Amino acid sequence: MAEHSNAHPTRSAAKARAAREAMTLRPDYALDLPVLEHAEAIKAAVRDHPVVVVCGETGSGKSTQLPKLMLDLGRGIDGMIAHTQPRRIAARSLASRVAEECGTRVGSGVGYRVRFSDQTGPETRIKLLTDGMLLAETQADDRLDGYDTVIIDEAHERSLNIDFLLGYLKRLLPRRPDLRVIITSATIDPARFSQHFDDAPVVEVSGRTYPVEVRYRPLVEQSEDERERSLRQGVVEAVDELAGLGRGDVLVFLPGEREIRQCAEALRKHHPPHTEVLPLFGRLSTAEQQRVFAPHRGRRIVLSTNVAETSLTVPGIRYVVDSGLARISRYSYRTKVQRLPVEPVAQSSADQRAGRCGREGPGVCIRLYDAADFEARPRFTDPEILRTNLASVILQMKHLRLGAIERFPFIEPPDPRYVKDGLKLLDELGALNRRQNLSRLGRQLARLPVDPRIARILLAGDREGALDELLVIAAALSVQDPRERPMDRREAADAAQSAWQDKRSDFGGQLRLWAAYREQAHHLSRRKLQAWCHEHFLSHVRMREWADTHAQLRGLVRDMGLTENTAPARPVAIHRALLSGFLSNIARREDGGEYVGPRGLKLAIHPSSAVARQRPRWIMAAELVETSRVFARVAADVRPEWIEPLAGHLLKRRHRDPWWEAGRGKVFGREDATLYGLPIVTGRKIDYARVAPAEARQVFIREGLLGEPPPDPPAFLRANQDLIAEVETLEAKTRRRDVLVDHEALAAFYDAALPAAVVDGPSLDRWLRDGGDDRALRLDRDQLMARGVTEGAADYPDTFDVNGVRLPLRYAFTPGSEVDGVTVCIPVAALNALSPEPFEWLVPGLLEEKVVTLIRALPKALRRHFVPVPDFARAVLESLPTREGSLEAAVRAELRRMTGIDIPGGLWDELVLPGHLQMRFEVLDEAGALLDSGRDLPALQRSCADHAARDFRAPADSSFERTGITDWDIGTLPERVPFVQGGIELQGYPALCAEQGAVALRLLDGPERAAIAHREGVRSLLMKRFAQQARHLRRGLEGLDRMAIDYRDVGDADEFKRGFVAAVFDQVFLAGTVPRDRASWLEICEQGRTAIIPHGEQLRDRVSDILSRQKRVRRALKGNIPLGMMDSYQDLRQQLDGLVYPGFLLDTDPERLADLPRYLAGMARRLERLQQDPNRDAAGLAAIQPHQRRLDEALARHARRAIRDPALAQVRWLVEEYRISLFAQDLGTRERVSEKRLARAWEAVR
Repeated sequence: MAEHSNAHPTRSAAKARAAREAMTLRPDYALDLPVLEHAEAIKAAVRDHPVVVVCGETGSGKSTQLPKLMLDLGRGIDGMIAHTQPRRIAARSLASRVAEECGTRVGSGVGYRVRFSDQTGPETRIKLLTDGMLLAETQADDRLDGYDTVIIDEAHERSLNIDFLLGYLKRLLPRRPDLRVIITSATIDPARFSQHFDDAPVVEVSGRTYPVEVRYRPLVEQSEDERERSLRQGVVEAVDELAGLGRGDVLVFLPGEREIRQCAEALRKHHPPHTEVLPLFGRLSTAEQQRVFAPHRGRRIVLSTNVAETSLTVPGIRYVVDSGLARISRYSYRTKVQRLPVEPVAQSSADQRAGRCGREGPGVCIRLYDAADFEARPRFTDPEILRTNLASVILQMKHLRLGAIERFPFIEPPDPRYVKDGLKLLDELGALNRRQNLSRLGRQLARLPVDPRIARILLAGDREGALDELLVIAAALSVQDPRERPMDRREAADAAQSAWQDKRSDFGGQLRLWAAYREQAHHLSRRKLQAWCHEHFLSHVRMREWADTHAQLRGLVRDMGLTENTAPARPVAIHRALLSGFLSNIARREDGGEYVGPRGLKLAIHPSSAVARQRPRWIMAAELVETSRVFARVAADVRPEWIEPLAGHLLKRRHRDPWWEAGRGKVFGREDATLYGLPIVTGRKIDYARVAPAEARQVFIREGLLGEPPPDPPAFLRANQDLIAEVETLEAKTRRRDVLVDHEALAAFYDAALPAAVVDGPSLDRWLRDGGDDRALRLDRDQLMARGVTEGAADYPDTFDVNGVRLPLRYAFTPGSEVDGVTVCIPVAALNALSPEPFEWLVPGLLEEKVVTLIRALPKALRRHFVPVPDFARAVLESLPTREGSLEAAVRAELRRMTGIDIPGGLWDELVLPGHLQMRFEVLDEAGALLDSGRDLPALQRSCADHAARDFRAPADSSFERTGITDWDIGTLPERVPFVQGGIELQGYPALCAEQGAVALRLLDGPERAAIAHREGVRSLLMKRFAQQARHLRRGLEGLDRMAIDYRDVGDADEFKRGFVAAVFDQVFLAGTVPRDRASWLEICEQGRTAIIPHGEQLRDRVSDILSRQKRVRRALKGNIPLGMMDSYQDLRQQLDGLVYPGFLLDTDPERLADLPRYLAGMARRLERLQQDPNRDAAGLAAIQPHQRRLDEALARHARRAIRDPALAQVRWLVEEYRISLFAQDLGTRERVSEKRLARAWEAVR
C-alpha cells in the first residue's frame, strides 16, 4: 500500500483544507437530547483516545449531535469528518438534518455521498456516507487521508461492511495517530467494540426511557400449522389484555410478511372499527409505510418485522407484543443458498423490542414465550460476517492488498468454511487466477461498486454486445424492486403490471418495464410521471433510484473503456451474459416436475415469477432464497448449451467408455460434464487421445493394432497380422490356448516399441511419415509362439474333399460359441450333392476325441466292456479299413467285432455332442455371402433348397441340357460330370427328368436326387414309346375302376391309376439297373415289350386282393372299441397305414408286394383272436412294440439325415414277419424270425 503523510499534502489537498477552514459552521444544539448531557465527556475522550465508543438507545441524539461535537473540537479541517450510515436513505436524511442544524446547505459545509451520488464540495467538513462507500474510497485513499475523523454509526448492526471497516481502521490507526474514530452503538454489546480497539473508552448516553413491565404468555408448540394458529390467537389475546390497561398504541413484532397478513386479518375481525391495524415491513409501498408515522385518532396496532427494533422509531407506542421470532438472513455454505429461516431472536433483540414501549411513558411488553426460553437464548444476534457470503469482502481485500482474510483483524473472524466458499464464488466468476490472486477480470470486477455477480454480468454484457441491456438489468438487481403490491389491491396491481411480463424471463420483464418507464419519462412532466407510476403500482422513488443507479453504472463502465451497444441485443446474448454471473443459480426440471439445482438442491420457481407457469426445462435465477422452501427468484429460461462455454473452468468432466473406430483410425470415447452435480453434457463423443492420451494409446494398441486395424494398415502391421493369423489358426485347429503368446505380451511388445507420442492411427502415420523406423515393430514367429506344436498338418487339413468337390475348412477355438470347432464352407450350388455321413468323420485330429465321447456316452452296462475308453477308441480307428458311411455304425460294428458286445442302433441319437465334435456348415451364395449356417446338413438343404436349385447351373455349352426327348438319342449318360461354376469345381449328375408330360435331359446337383429323377424320366420315356399299352392299362384294364373304389379309403382314385400303370412299367422294365446308354435302353424295350399287358393283369389281381383285404381290416378297426383293447387297435391301425398308403405300389418291392395279402390276413386273424383272448394279444403286443418303436425312430432318423439304408428296409420287413409269428403263426413266415434274428438284423442298420 502506498504511504502518504499529512506533513506534505498535495496541492489539491492543501486547497481543500483551505476551503474547509474557510467554511464556518454554527452548530445549533437541542439541549434536551440525552447525548448532550455527556458532551464534555465525549469530547474529552476523543481528545485523549484514538477510538471512543458511544453507547446509547435509539433516539438519544447520537447520529445528529456527534458530528457537531467534533466540529467543536476543531475537527473537519485537516480532513473531513466521515459519518457512516448503514443505509443510503439514512445518509441523505441525516445530511439534511445536520446541515440545517449547522446553518448550511447540503453539498456545502455538510454533504453526503452514497453509491452513484456525490453531494459534497471542497468546503465540505461533515460528510455523511454509507459504510460501503467509505470502504470503496479506500481503493483510492488507502490511509483515508481525506478524513481526520471517522464516525461509524449504528455499529451494533454488525453488517459486513461495518465489520470490515472496523478491521480496516484497527490496522490503519497505528499509521494515522492523528485520526479519531468514534463508534456509536445501541446498548447491544458495546464492550466488544471496546475490546477490539484495545479497551477504548465507552461513553454511555442514556436515552429518555421509562420502566417496562415484561409479561410472559407462552404459546403451546405443536405442529407447524397449529403454531401459526396459536400465534394468531396469542397476538389477539395479548392485544386484548393490553387494551384493558389503558390508552396507547400497540407494536406487535412478527417474523414475516405472511404472519403479518394473517394476524392483521384476525385483528380486524376481532376489534371494533375505530381500531386501526397497520402493517410495517420492507416490501410495503412508501405510502403504506408512511401511514405508521401519520397522526391518528383512536388506538393503532402496528404489526412489524424486526425493522422497528432499531432502524425505525414508531411514535406513540405504549405496549409491545413480542412473538420472539424473526426472519434472519443466513447463507448456507453447503447449499450456497441465502436462507431466511424464522428463528428465535437473541436476548439483545428481545430487549430492544421491549424498549420500544418505554419511550413516552411506562410500558408493558408481552412476550409470547416463557422466561426460561428467554434465558436460554444467545445474548446477541450473530453478526452478518458469520452468516453471509464473503465473496465481496474477499474481492475488495485482495484488490486493496490487505492480505489473507484469515489474518485480518475482524471483531469476530469469519468461519473458514465461509471464507473458502467466498473464494469458490470468486473462482466461479473468473476473478481469481491459479495462485488465488486477482485475475485481470477480477481487478475489473473490483472496480465496480456492486455485488461481484452483478459486476460479472456487466463485463460479460460488453463481450456479448449487450451492455446497454445489462446495465438496465444490473441496476434493477442493485435496487429494491419498484413494483408494489398493496395488500388490498393485489389483483389490480397484477393486472396493471402484466404488460411488462416476459413469460420466458423475468430479466426480460425488467427490460420491458424500463422501456415503458423511459418512454413515459421522456414525454411526461415529473408530476404526471409520478401519477403514471402510482397508476401502475410502481414506487416513483425506487424507479428514480433505479434510473440513478443505471446512470452511475453507465458512467463507471464508460470510464473502464466498455462500450454500449447501439442496436438492440439478442435475448440469447443478454441471457448468456447473465448466466456468467449466475452459474451457481441454475436448476433443471426433473421428469417428476421438481427442479433440482446445484449440489442436488431441491427448489421451486418463486410464484411471483412470470416464468413459474411455463416451467422450462432449465432455468437460472438472480438469487436462490430459502423461506418456506428454496425459491428461485428473478428467473429465466436458459439453454444448457450456453453453460459449458461459460463454466468450462468449473465443470467436472468424466471421460469414459473409450472405443476404437477402425474406419477413422482413432480412439473415441464419451464425455460427461457436470456443473455442481447438474448434467451439462452427457455422453458426447470425443477424441479420446486429446483428453486421455495414455489410456487412448492402450486402446489403440489393444483394439487397433491387435484387433480391428485401420483402413490402410502400415506394412509392419500387415505382416504381423498375417503371422498372428497363422498361429491363431494353428491354435484353433489343435484347440489349444497356449501356442500364441497372450494378448498382454503382444500389447507390451507394441507399448515398448512405439514412441510415446503415438497414441492413435494419425499419430502413428505421422511418425512413420517423419522417418520412423518400423523394424522394431515387426514380430517373428518365435516371438509369437509360446510353445511348439507337434500335430501334423494332415490332421487338420484346410479343405474337405467330398463327392469330387473340395470345400474350404475354417477352425475356431471358442468353446460355447455357435462357431466353435470346424466349419465347412459350402457353395449353395454344391449343397444338394452332399450327404451328412462323410462329415461325421470330421478331421483326423478331432476324430479320436469324438469316438471317446461316443463310447463314454454309452450306458454304464455297455461302457464297462470298453475300458480304458481312450485305448478302445484308438484301436477302433486303427482297425477301420476305410472311413466311409456312418461313423456311428462303423464304431458299433468295430466294437462288436472286438468284444462281441452289440450296441443297439440309435443309442446315440439323443446324445448332444460338444460343438467342436460336430461339423458346422456355412452355406454361401455365389458372391460369398452367408445364406444359412448350422450343424444339421439336411435341415440346411431344406432351408436353402430354392437357392440351391436356382444357383446350380449347368455350363452354357453343356450337352446334358435338352428338352423334348422322345427317344434315346442322347448317347451314354455318365454318373457325374465335373465343371467349374463361379471359380469353384462342382459335380453335376446327368438324368432324364419327367417334366409336365415331357422328358428332358438335365444336369442335377446331387446323386440321389439324380437317381430318383432318372428312374422317373426313363419310365416316362418308356410310356411314350409304349403309349398304346399304357393307355390300355389305364382305361381298358378290367377291374381297375373297382379297385379305385376300394382305394378311396387310402387316397385319390386318379393317383391310384397313375401309380398302378407306373408300377407295371417299373416291374416290367426297371426291375434291374436303370439304363444309362442306348444299348441298355433298347435291350429292356425288347425284353419287356410283350410283357406289359400280361404283367398288368397279374398285378391287377394281386393289388385287387390287397385292396379288398385292407378294406375289410379297415372296416373292422372302426366302431366302438373296448377300453382294454385300445392299445392293440392302435397298433393295428399303425401297421395298416404302414402297409397300404398313397404311393405304396411304387414304394414297395414286387417281392414284398406279394407278401402284403399274407400280412393283411394276419391282421384279420389277430382281430378275431383278440376278441377271444385279449391277454394273449397283449403279450404279443408287448413283444412287438420295442421293435416297432425302434423302427419308427430309425426311419425318422434316416429320413432326417437323408440316409437310404437297405439294412433298415430288411429290418422293416422282418418286423412284419415277426408280427405273423406272434399273432397268426399258422399263416407261416417268409423266413425264420425271432428276437435273436431281429437283434442281428439291427446290428447292420446305420
